[in-house]
This record gives sequence, C-alpha cells and structure tokens, in this order.
Amino acid sequence: MLTRTKPSQPFASRAPLGLKILVAFVLMFLYCPFGIILLYAFNIEESAFTFPPPGLTLDWFRVALFDRPDIFPPLILSLQVALIATAIALVLGSLIALAISRAKFFGREAITFLVILPIALPGIITGISLRSAFGLLGIDFSFWTIVVGHATFCIVVVYNNVIARLRRTAKSQMEASADLGADSFQTFRYIVLPAIGTALLAGGMLAFALSFDEVIVTTFTAGQQNTLPIWIYSQLVRPRQRPVTNVVAVFVIALTFIPILIAQRLTQDTNE
Repeated sequence: MLTRTKPSQPFASRAPLGLKILVAFVLMFLYCPFGIILLYAFNIEESAFTFPPPGLTLDWFRVALFDRPDIFPPLILSLQVALIATAIALVLGSLIALAISRAKFFGREAITFLVILPIALPGIITGISLRSAFGLLGIDFSFWTIVVGHATFCIVVVYNNVIARLRRTAKSQMEASADLGADSFQTFRYIVLPAIGTALLAGGMLAFALSFDEVIVTTFTAGQQNTLPIWIYSQLVRPRQRPVTNVVAVFVIALTFIPILIAQRLTQDTNE
C-alpha cells in the first residue's frame, strides 16, 4: 500500500537564541561609539560629558553650519580629493583588472599580490613610504600628493570589485563579439562595460568613502593642508569645541555610510 509522504521541510530560518544574542552583542560593540557621538552632538552643555546628558539641543548644528567658517575649506578639500582619487582608481583599477583577467602570463600572480598589497599594509607604513618618495623626488606637499596617497588604496577597492565581476562573466560573450567583427573598443563598450558597470559603481562608492575619511596617509602627504578628518582630529584637544566636532563627525559618518550602503546593495548576489 502506497503512503503519501510529506515533502521535506526546508531548513529552519529561525536562528538560535544564543546566536541572536551574540549578533546583538557584536553590533552593539561596533556601533555604540557611533551612537555616543550622535548623542553628544545634541548635548546642551558645551564641555560636560556626563551620562545621561543634562539636556539636548540643535544649536550645535546651527553653530557648525553658520558660525564656523573654518569647517568648509577642509570639507571642500576632502570632497575634491575623494572625487579625483576615485576617478583615478576607477580608470587604473579597471584597466589592471581587465589585463589580469584576459591573459595568462609569467608574473601574473605576483602583479595581483602587488596590486592588493597597499590596502593590507598599515596606513603609517604607506604614509612614511610616500613621504620619503616625495622627499627624494623633490616634490612639494600639495593637493596632488594627497590625491596620490589616497589613490594607492582606492585602486585596490576598484580592482577587487571589477576582477570579481569579470570572473563571473562568460568569456564566450567577448569571443562571440570578436567573431562577429567587433573591434576591441566596441567589445568593451557593448559587452564588457555593461557587465562590470555595477561593480565599477560599487568600487567607486567604496573608494570615495575610504578616501573621504582617511587620516593616517593624509597626515604624511598633506603638508600644511587640512582635510576634514584631520580638522576633526585637531579639534579633539579643545574640550569646548567637542559638540561642534561631534556634529561634523556625524556628518562624516552620514556621508560615508550612504556610499557604503549603495555599494553593498550593488554587490549583492542577485541569484540568491
């Protein structure tokens, strides 16, 4: 006699309580410092850091926007550096990824390692190396030395995103394009670029976020110039400026959170 069997139950989607507690603890550990900065950006007291705050106010946002003109030059400099460093990274990172993915040659793995190495090295090592190189070449510290310093690690972010996408892209499409008479530029424009478009955008967003809030490498390559993160760092020794500094820090968090969120959404696997 045949009996009807129940279909197998899918794996339970509900996580164990212990795992939920662990995840909550990790998230609190990571984001409590950001919550403290956000809370004290509204602190009514100028220099008191008692908990809980004696009162909350929006006045420090008004002060930061209208009464502190020294904030805007570092902000503009940071935006300019981040935009140009990201543009350089998009071009060089994507070109390196295309070269590595399309051909096999002696030293390929070594080149891949050298391309990725800057983001693995401590920032202070990169900063000292760049400062020494600029000094030996007789290059004065300027806007462009900051851009070069930031581009060294921004290229890695773009490269990693593009090379990962190229490895998931069928090479048969490019071969078919060539068989149909398309030249290299046409193949890149109609086949390769649409395939890596979201990876380029995600890599660019991450590169912009990393460049905008970078401190260590900038310290060694900026000379007398102040980017916004360096301005924030210099204000920490002035207790009466802490609320305004917290307001600016909140702005930096927001400005870097948005590109990272967009990049994360773009790099999600749509097949899942």
